[in-house]
Amino acid sequence: MPELPEVETVVRTLEKKLGHCTIESVEVRWPKIIDTPDIKTFCDRLKGQTIQSYGRIGKYLMFDLGDQMLIAHMRMEGKFYVQKAEEPYDHKHVHLLIRMRDGFELRYHDTRKFGRFALYDKREDPYAYPALKHVGLDAFDERLTPTYLYQQMHKRRITLKQALLDQQIMAGVGNIYADEICFALRMHPATKIWHLRKKDYETMLTETRRILSGAARAGGTTIRSYTSSLGVDGRFQLELNVHAREGEPCPICQGMVKKITLATRGTYYCPACQRKR
Repeated sequence: MPELPEVETVVRTLEKKLGHCTIESVEVRWPKIIDTPDIKTFCDRLKGQTIQSYGRIGKYLMFDLGDQMLIAHMRMEGKFYVQKAEEPYDHKHVHLLIRMRDGFELRYHDTRKFGRFALYDKREDPYAYPALKHVGLDAFDERLTPTYLYQQMHKRRITLKQALLDQQIMAGVGNIYADEICFALRMHPATKIWHLRKKDYETMLTETRRILSGAARAGGTTIRSYTSSLGVDGRFQLELNVHAREGEPCPICQGMVKKITLATRGTYYCPACQRKR
């Protein structure tokens, strides 16, 4: 699933390719892909709208239309394509077509049909939309502080990796970057979160933002099912320390990276460098 850096890459690439384009028409080919409103209202309300700006909260894309907000989540394998109307495409797996007045189309491709779109009247608080009701503060939100993380996490009876993956606490970190953050903290991903000290949360936030920023600058991580599809190849997989590197040498101690299953997720770590507390 695309994580914060990959979504950021998609958002900025769409902004560059589409700019302040105006929507001519909308075609929904898989009704369940639209959460709200109904299909006819969704299409009618988008027609004639101009995209004012592009943004992101966690793994959600935000298209500001002035008086409305279009929110999208790509889920497992969703991809966006910006193509000319006459260019051929995969009719079987393109489930949403947004035609622009300049002759280009924004095509949403999703082989598993898990992605979702929602259209709302614009709200002052970007977290107030129903689609985001279970989403915590974005990893780069200025309101996300070490104290906030401590207050949200320290009483939970979960592991460090589970806490990092909890989108209701901090939005944007997925399996890949959770492994990398645990490695940067030199903590075993199964460390109980209540064992962390207050100062650990300062390091956690610093390392989280450092890793996510670096990945975003690299265009994300092209791994498994994720590719940008917009002509941008992620390069951060070249900088991964442990994730997907089972049996390879740790870049710090040269010991072998190990893979375990933690809370049903494949988890990579260095047994020598990362110890449980």
